[in-house]
Formats: sequence, structure tokens, C-alpha cells
Amino acid sequence: MTGSRADAEDLVQETFAKVLAKPRRIRSEDDIGYLLQVLRNTAASSRRAASRRLAPVGLDEQPEPADPSSATRPERAAEARQVFEVIAGLRDVFRDALVAVDVAGLSYAEAAELLGTKEATITSRVFSGRAQVALGMESPHDGVRRSRES
Repeated sequence: MTGSRADAEDLVQETFAKVLAKPRRIRSEDDIGYLLQVLRNTAASSRRAASRRLAPVGLDEQPEPADPSSATRPERAAEARQVFEVIAGLRDVFRDALVAVDVAGLSYAEAAELLGTKEATITSRVFSGRAQVALGMESPHDGVRRSRES
């Protein structure tokens, strides 16, 4: 009925569990028909339940792509280091707003609450901070242009 010895043993265990959970009177010592009927019903229920479950999908046998870490891509590591240096050179108010929104992933409202200011102020500081980072990336030797707080 099951196709494998292990599945058959599991089916017998489930059958006994069902029979013992709801004891019934068996007419005679030889009446195995009742047990076989419970066994068939349990097998059918298990097959129906298995057909409704999602089947696992095997993974592709292709090799995994190389690790894109900074150790294997020095040009990306240098660029990231440059971005962080430019961000570090920003005035505190712009750096804090930029890090809260772009690095930490906070919403503008959450960043405003955390930094103790208005949401509109955070919006303008993030905009100005991004512009300064872009300018600093275009001319890294000139340093970050310092702008006044909005």
C-alpha cells in the first residue's frame, strides 16, 4: 500500500494510535477486518493530505556564484571606503539624518523622533546630505562642501 517498509511501519503506528484513541468493541479475537479498514482509511487520508502539501523543489546543481565580498573586489571596497569617508566628513546634523534614514533604514518620521526634530527637517537634511555625498564622490580630493543647516 505504501511502497516502502518505513512508510508501512508509520502507517501501522498511525492506525494503532487512531484505534486506541477511540476504543471500539471488536466482536471476536479474530476480527481483523476492522483494523484493516482503519488501516486503509488512514492510508487514504495520508495520501490525500500529502497531495495537498507543496512538494519540495530540488536546488539547481549549478555552482554558487563567487562571494562578492570586498576581499575579492578591491575596487568596490575602495569606493565604499570613499563613500564612508565623505559621509564622515559631513556636519553632524546631515550625517545623523543620512545615517538614520539611508544606513539604519528608519523612516523619516522615526528618524525625526529619534533625532528630536521635525520630519520636514529630516527630509531636507537627508536631501542636502545626499547632495553633499554626491558632490564629494565627484571631487574626492576637494573634500566635502560644508553647507549651512536648513
